[in-house]
Amino acid sequence: MTTSEVSALDWAFLCLEQETTPMHLGAVAVFRPPEPADRLRLLALLAERAQRIARLRLRIGQSWLPGQAHWAEAPGFDASEHVHSHQLPTPGGRAELAGLAAELLADPLDRRRPLWELHLITGLDGDRFAVLVKFHHALADGREAVETGLALLDGFAPAEQEPACPGGGPLQFLRRPGKLIGAVRGTLSKSGETLGIASSVVRNMRMPVPDSPLRASSSTARRVALVPIDLADLRRIRAKHGGTTNDVVLAVLAGAFRRWLATRGHPVGELPVRALIPVCRRRGDDVSGNNRLSGYLCDLPVDEPDPVARLQAIRAAMRRNKSAGPLRGPGAFPVLAGRVPQIVHQVAAPLAGQSAALLFDTVITNVPLPDFPATLGGAALAELYPVAPLAAGQALAIAVSQYRDTVHVGVHANRAALPDLEKFSGALPLAVAELGDLS
Repeated sequence: MTTSEVSALDWAFLCLEQETTPMHLGAVAVFRPPEPADRLRLLALLAERAQRIARLRLRIGQSWLPGQAHWAEAPGFDASEHVHSHQLPTPGGRAELAGLAAELLADPLDRRRPLWELHLITGLDGDRFAVLVKFHHALADGREAVETGLALLDGFAPAEQEPACPGGGPLQFLRRPGKLIGAVRGTLSKSGETLGIASSVVRNMRMPVPDSPLRASSSTARRVALVPIDLADLRRIRAKHGGTTNDVVLAVLAGAFRRWLATRGHPVGELPVRALIPVCRRRGDDVSGNNRLSGYLCDLPVDEPDPVARLQAIRAAMRRNKSAGPLRGPGAFPVLAGRVPQIVHQVAAPLAGQSAALLFDTVITNVPLPDFPATLGGAALAELYPVAPLAAGQALAIAVSQYRDTVHVGVHANRAALPDLEKFSGALPLAVAELGDLS
């Protein structure tokens, strides 16, 4: 059986996981079939295609060496055991779909099995159906999750292949001593860079704001909101005021935070909102499957009453981040995690997880999608909402994806902290209108 070492960053995601903080990525894909869907046929189709995806056959194995977990093919792997069926009371709408998604996303994945699940959800209005995907962050980053998800769709299913285990394992250095010398040189050359990131992380930690609605006690209960935004509206704002589409999305979210905080009675000038913006560092020719992430920190100017000024402030902040690059600044702490031995993560992960809220208040991740018509069993893909994992001590995480003519926003929240999630999600279209109506 082929095995390989779990990378340090992937092991960090495993160590950060607790019962109340599952570390899996999610996505809710909504399909519009030309005729009522055949549930059993769709379940069989999903299982058949998943069976042929090499990465989905891998599970975590423990080693006799401390802190040396590895990937290995699961014996007797049967993809159908990971594919589940649910029926909404007909006719189900977006709110009912989001409610079921929240329940399904709250459950951690079974670490004894390959770390993924597919959930077929029928009963949506208009004969539509949905597929909810769960991939553990150790198994896939956002890009890898998209690539794997594409292989489930019509015309993309891969041919049979051997599982491609990420990495090369510790024995690679015994077989190829020259590789060990190169690794040591690389480590030494990065030591200054690593120290710079660590120093920046420490300098940018903040004391928590008392009674902040963005802080949350641990809870297994979740809420999810699925919000579509017309891409044409965002493009009009971008054409009028400049910036990238992502800058405009961040400005819309800043406006939504401002409105939501006002409904909570929190003075917006006294509550900073700092977002972690993940950055994928994996090159196009990197087939290892390992997470290669960094990030930027961006302070959302919720205290600024002028929507255009908020957008300009975000543009300037993101320009500074991009100019510095993904290997500098406090947002690059995932790079640090990738350079720390597994055994250190086992000891330090609980403290690191609780410290995340001292560095940022929420995660806002943009998941890039290919822009072409996609189908599953002949049913057209109509909507695709990504869902980011929720960090310990934080109230909500936001994931954004653009598919065809719509930007889909998935908001993942701690139910105890955000019983009023509708107020936040309802503020999003108002924030779009606010920016779009200004001349």
